Amino acid sequence: MLVLPIHPSFWQFCRVPDAAQATLSLLRSQLPPFRALHPSRVMSTSSQAPDWSPQQYLLFQTPRNRPIHDLLTFLTTHRSTSKYSPTRIIDLGCGPGNSTSLLAPRFPNATITGVDSSPAMLATARITLPQVEFVQADAKEYEPPLGTDLVFSNAMFHWLRSRDRIPTVERLVKGLEPGKGVFAMQVPDNFDEPSHRAMRETAAVQGTVWSEYFAGSRSGDGDERPELDPIEPEMAWYDILQPLCRSVETWTTRYVHVLDGHRDIVEWVRGTGLQPFLNRLPPDQSVRDAFLQEYQRRLEAGYPRARDGKVLLGYPRRFLVAYR
Repeated sequence: MLVLPIHPSFWQFCRVPDAAQATLSLLRSQLPPFRALHPSRVMSTSSQAPDWSPQQYLLFQTPRNRPIHDLLTFLTTHRSTSKYSPTRIIDLGCGPGNSTSLLAPRFPNATITGVDSSPAMLATARITLPQVEFVQADAKEYEPPLGTDLVFSNAMFHWLRSRDRIPTVERLVKGLEPGKGVFAMQVPDNFDEPSHRAMRETAAVQGTVWSEYFAGSRSGDGDERPELDPIEPEMAWYDILQPLCRSVETWTTRYVHVLDGHRDIVEWVRGTGLQPFLNRLPPDQSVRDAFLQEYQRRLEAGYPRARDGKVLLGYPRRFLVAYR
């Protein structure tokens, strides 16, 4: 995962029944108006490279957490004759700690380490979960410590290019103890969804104020292109991991999120897949506004409103659990 610290009281709201609404209200109260967010970039003090915004990401925390709950439920109920109880967990791509905060109460006796490449995301995670160790590292190079029996990864591996994605997972699985280690992940699988097609289509429109910023970065033009690579077919994952594992389980769940309107889709993806597109644009507000207006126009064509005016955002996610 896959960012500025949020208010320290944020997680207090997660302990009450109205957690989702309270959290959303708190986060929105701290965010500037929509226009001021357009350069959705937080600069790392070390590299001056664009970093993630945890506030933006956590605006939709409750629906983003659904697949985490589902993956944890699978781990604790499937193929288990006794309670699943890992003792050393790596939360790879932990982001602002939302996945770590769900792992900790589910496995209270485990030592958990959160790992992410984003300094800003880790800053938020350390504030919200001061009792947990968080480490900055690149997933392509990270080596879990000896004794790790669960590598858990929520919405991170889709950020790796295709050439690195399966080899990185293969390396991590090989490092787990046979007969004990488990690798579990979920990633969005939405390359062909209207929300993500519209990003590519908007960037490709010629003769616009943003055209020059996407020149030379069309689909298939190497690492500089802003869109992420599609998730590989299930068979590609299975054929690589099956020789290393007792069992490999994989499935896709299509979530449908009910949103108030198309502007909410924009805000959702601004915390994730749209950010690399926005990062290519200049600080000029008029350019960014024009890009986002055209993007939203395409969303309106791709997502008709329900009878009550709501918009249904389909969001498929791929799950994979490999038992070493």
